[in-house]
Amino acid sequence: MSTRTRATRTARTPVQQAALLVALVFLLVGVLGFIPGVTTDYDSMKFASHDSGAELLGIFQISVLHNLVHLAFGVAGLALARTASTARTFLLVGGAIYLVLWLYGLLVDHHSSANFVPLNNADDWLHFALGIGMIALGALLTRRSTRTGLGR
Repeated sequence: MSTRTRATRTARTPVQQAALLVALVFLLVGVLGFIPGVTTDYDSMKFASHDSGAELLGIFQISVLHNLVHLAFGVAGLALARTASTARTFLLVGGAIYLVLWLYGLLVDHHSSANFVPLNNADDWLHFALGIGMIALGALLTRRSTRTGLGR
């Protein structure tokens, strides 16, 4: 097998590269959520509760559960980035999940026990951006060219 063939077989498609990048960001955020200093009020972090006072970068309310969800999304993204089809699925389904989480954050009182993740306004709007961004990447990086009759 030639070097060129081997390189072609292992080259990642744009959607795979995007899924890998998104997965790595989720992993990074998940790990950073467990680092005092990067996470303010680290000692007030709860497993899962609206009372968790810890905030990633002093902005995004987090808990142990919230960090574990980020890590799980990262691991899932790494696994699903192996093929273009599964990378697309990760971006589209993951984006849809984040849009549902955005709606949940808007509808649930942030001071109620239903806000168990927990979420604050900054989280809500970050989830909206993530949802739209992931869906856009999944859709735009895999759209088929429908050029017909041009240059023929």
